[in-house]
Amino acid sequence: MAQATSMEEFEALLQESFEMDTPEEGSVVKGKIIAIEAGQAIIDVGYKMEGRVELKEFANPGEAPEVSVGDEVEVYLRAAENARGEAVISREMARREEAWDRLEKAYADDARVEGAIFGRVKGGFTVDLGGAVAFLPGSQVDVRPVRDAGPLMGLKQPFQILKMDRRRGNIVVSRRAILEESRAEQRAEVIGKLAEGDAVDGVVKNITEYGAFVDLGGVDGLLHVTDMAWRRVNHPSEILTIGETVKVQVIKINKETHRISLGMKQLMEDPWDLVAAKYPLESVHTGRVTNITDYGAFVELEAGVEGLVHVSEMSWTKKNVHPGKIVSTSQEVEVMVLEIDGTKRRVSLGLKQTQRNPWEVFAESHPENTEVEGEVKNITEFGLFIGLPGDIDGMVHLSDISWDERGEDAIQNYRKGDVVKAVVSEVDVEKERISLSIKALGGDKFADAVGGVKRGSIVTVEVTAIEDGGIEVEYEGMKSFIRRSDLARDRADQRPERFNAGDKVDVRVTNVDSKTRRLGLSIKAREIAEEKEAVQQYGSSDSGASLGDILGAALKGDE
Repeated sequence: MAQATSMEEFEALLQESFEMDTPEEGSVVKGKIIAIEAGQAIIDVGYKMEGRVELKEFANPGEAPEVSVGDEVEVYLRAAENARGEAVISREMARREEAWDRLEKAYADDARVEGAIFGRVKGGFTVDLGGAVAFLPGSQVDVRPVRDAGPLMGLKQPFQILKMDRRRGNIVVSRRAILEESRAEQRAEVIGKLAEGDAVDGVVKNITEYGAFVDLGGVDGLLHVTDMAWRRVNHPSEILTIGETVKVQVIKINKETHRISLGMKQLMEDPWDLVAAKYPLESVHTGRVTNITDYGAFVELEAGVEGLVHVSEMSWTKKNVHPGKIVSTSQEVEVMVLEIDGTKRRVSLGLKQTQRNPWEVFAESHPENTEVEGEVKNITEFGLFIGLPGDIDGMVHLSDISWDERGEDAIQNYRKGDVVKAVVSEVDVEKERISLSIKALGGDKFADAVGGVKRGSIVTVEVTAIEDGGIEVEYEGMKSFIRRSDLARDRADQRPERFNAGDKVDVRVTNVDSKTRRLGLSIKAREIAEEKEAVQQYGSSDSGASLGDILGAALKGDE
């Protein structure tokens, strides 16, 4: 009887075991750690099945595993039995399946997820999201480029899922989106407390060429270089250092972009309020050259007040020279105030006005007809330029080089660097021109020689040369030529050979040409004039008297 009962119980247990649902491979099942040995945890997953899992599968990246005998865990059943009769299970795959379910829900709800950066890969980092591995692009780590990600490694922090594909096993996350959201909330809170015109304290976070970023307690404002001081600032580092606490004024707030413009000089007294009173027109002041450009030089009169010396106001004599060859940066110079424009905050200065006009000085010390000496600076097609005292030049025109030679020929006798003498002809201070004359050094010989000679005068000349076409004569050192046709009234006597060099001859002046510096002379004109005079005094040929009789009477009258 007892044996029949035990057989029935065995059959019932056997039937129960057949009817028991064996867990499906590829599913997550619960198990209990029954032993830990050789770096592995032995887990009883029920159904008369046990399996082994490496302890490292229970640890988060960078952390030690925290498991002990008796702990209940979920594992992924990969196979019900292997060659050793053990179940093939995985804690990591169970965590991954669990994580994917959780992450898909978070992605659908646009919720944040917690994870830890545990590795570096090409283009970014790997993040453990509690069992699932995600990719964090380098551009999504922070709002600014991160040079050293070391402090972020292994640190649990929130992330935003940007994209995920369970079939491919891809997840892309962003840390930057979380920071920007937090930053936006913080900025909105800080900006809500600020108003344009407020004076606040801030810390210099970054310095660039165009300004500095100042942290106002969670929100950054830009302090532009032009708003740092009233004076010219070449680079913000001249005034600020990173980490320094400064007092600034809120100039402008853009509610839409959350951008804040700051200023430091607005908290200081504007030196331009007193410029007109301190720097009256035509007053002379000492300043420092702060900047040199192609069109002039900027001179600082005081901190915050600069004026421009235009290149045309730098030198009386150096017209086409770069300002850098006249003044140098940081040089102390004397300048004159020429104009003030308070609206545009501009001061026009003059450098040359602090010195006397060299043309005025020359005109005072060298009146007309004064003799000067200088070096030939330049030779042009229209004359010579002579260097004069005061670093100025005077010009000798071609027509003022020589009395006797054409200007084009006379200029060939001069070379650059020659030291020559000349006479001042004219000084035009307004046009900055000085006219000189070399030929006037010995006076006007022609004017001196013919000063009392007029057309029709009878003068005595000396024959100096005999030529086929006439004779060359000299009067008071001035050469003239009498043509053959003017040698006598009678054609038979118009022979040059009847004269000899050294002969003295009376001639009549027919022309005085000051331009060509020539006298027109004629023996024939003299004889005709004498004949007319004799006829008038001693009778007419029409009365029956012969010309010989009349001339004879005239000669006797002269005797």
